[in-house]
Amino acid sequence: MPLYLTQVAYTQESWQTLINNPQDRMDAIRPAIEQLGGKVVNGYFAFGDYDIVAITEMPDAVSAAAIAIAFAAGGSCKAVKTTPLLTTAEGIEALRKAAESGYRPVSAAASAAAAGIKRTY
Repeated sequence: MPLYLTQVAYTQESWQTLINNPQDRMDAIRPAIEQLGGKVVNGYFAFGDYDIVAITEMPDAVSAAAIAIAFAAGGSCKAVKTTPLLTTAEGIEALRKAAESGYRPVSAAASAAAAGIKRTY
């Protein structure tokens, strides 16, 4: 099942609620994720731009988007960011496919075009 990294930044009000009533939010989100066919792999408090980080397995991108939308719509979060994760083997497979794609960057196309142009002044 695909893995996703979900990062959440709480609002000031959410932090105040958690200070007044400390709780493990992984226990709170687990049922919602399982309802969508997913699984919480692990969760962490974090420093920086995001306060909570969760690694989840979700059946598909639509389910991952659905839980992110539910988190964002709940009002406790000021930001929610979801990142699909690839295993290293999947990343290497993606690199190989990229090499076979035939894509030419703009700079390569522009260089080729410029090389074929003769200027006369």
